[in-house]
Amino acid sequence: MKRIAILASGSGTNAENISKYFQDRAEVEVSLILTNNPDAGVIQRARRLHIPVILFDKVSFYKTDRILNILQQSQIDLVVLAGFMMLIPGNLVSAFHNRIINIHPALLPKFGGKGMYGSFVHEAVAQAGEPETGITIHFVNEHYDEGRVIFQASCPVNANDTPDDIANRVHALEYLHFPQVIEKVLTELPLPG
Repeated sequence: MKRIAILASGSGTNAENISKYFQDRAEVEVSLILTNNPDAGVIQRARRLHIPVILFDKVSFYKTDRILNILQQSQIDLVVLAGFMMLIPGNLVSAFHNRIINIHPALLPKFGGKGMYGSFVHEAVAQAGEPETGITIHFVNEHYDEGRVIFQASCPVNANDTPDDIANRVHALEYLHFPQVIEKVLTELPLPG
């Protein structure tokens, strides 16, 4: 059994999509959903899916080993960031080397880095007049959006697209590809457990 922990800060649509993808798989389970946001929609989604939720604050995330201990005690094999807004601390990056992955709503290295998330990315893509955008799934290191790329998929950007139009196309790519890439990473990496 491979165990996934999802870190999310927002509504949780990707977390729910991933959880449902693995719901009936005997060999993989989403064991935990962790969030730093007590008002995050992901909490209600996790409860509906009967997945335990861990709420934490900035101090415990950066100044203690609380989250690392929870992940290790839960025998987590892969940590998945799905709309998680905090930089991952070094203790987690080190303990889960090449076992933390993130999805970014643009084709990195363009439109990445601190503050580039959600609608900010889609607005920047539209303002730059980019002919295409997409998603990047990558391993996580100690810098925003700089880990090794695992997978990218693109979609066109039309001249009259609004940021919402772009977001809708990018979300469709996320929902289609993210669970499949997670499954591939789980089968290809020499994970413990």
